[in-house]
Parts: sequence; C-alpha cells; structure tokens
Amino acid sequence: MTYTARPAPGDFPAFYHHYVEEAVGTDILDALRSAQDTMRGVLARVPTEREGHRYAPDKWSIKEVVQHVIDAERVFAYRALRFARKDTTELPGFEENDWAPASEADRRSLADLMAEHEAVRATSLCLFQSLPPDALDRSGNANGRPITVRAIGWVIAGHSNHHASILAERYL
Repeated sequence: MTYTARPAPGDFPAFYHHYVEEAVGTDILDALRSAQDTMRGVLARVPTEREGHRYAPDKWSIKEVVQHVIDAERVFAYRALRFARKDTTELPGFEENDWAPASEADRRSLADLMAEHEAVRATSLCLFQSLPPDALDRSGNANGRPITVRAIGWVIAGHSNHHASILAERYL
C-alpha cells in the first residue's frame, strides 16, 4: 500500500470513523497540510476580543479547543511513532476533559497557540514523510483498541478538521 491509500474500516476503532471521513486530501501528507490550512484559515477569523469565547458555559474556549487539537496531535503522533517502530507496548488513552483545564490555554494568546500548532504539525509531517511505506500498515493497541499507523495520520488530519468546523460553526 502507498501513502495515498485511506485506511480500511478495520484499521481503526469505529469511533474514529468520523475523523477519517473528515480528512481531505490525496494522501496522508496532503491531508495533514490541508487540515493545517483549514485550521489556519478559521483561526485567522477570530477577533482578539473573542479568543476566550465559549459558546456555552460548560464548553471549552476557543483557545482550549486549539490546545486540545495540539495535545491530541502530539498523542496520536507518539502512537504512530511507537507503532511504526514495531513497539508492541499497549498505550493508554488520555482524558481530554481533564487535560483541557490543566492546559491553562486561556492564559496564552491565540497567536502563541497558532504558532505551537504550526510547529506540532510540522513535526507530524516530518514523521509521516520519514516512514517507509510498509510502516504505515503496522499497528498497535492504544486505549484498548488496535489502530494502524496509516489510520493515525488520517485521524490527525480529520480530528483537526472536525474542530475547525466546530470553531467556524459554533464560535464565530
């Protein structure tokens, strides 16, 4: 298989299906770049006075959403690296609703978070570019479920697009 092949439904847990569907591109690298452009475009529309906006009292702020996307990408990329290197250690999940307040994202500027997002995406692109094609079909267990390296790349892109859509529809 090549970088252009999307993962098969059995390559990832069903709850990631939506993210894989949300990824846009001809291959993993294109999907990651496209998602980066999408997020960049949405965040460019956020006025400074709305960076801490929440569309409901119990929802994350815009800055917390961006921090969540960054944190999740780091976790997913770490999983991809471990599995690509044939590490069979089962990896734990992470509780996003605990991580969001612990991140203290609202103390930071959106510009700072955007710069971090760009840096994290650049490292994800380097990681996936460096992998030999056969590494994409390696898999491991994360959060009690099997997933392939290929699927992780598409999930990263789709997860970012998912949150960019939420930001555009509910926050702006």
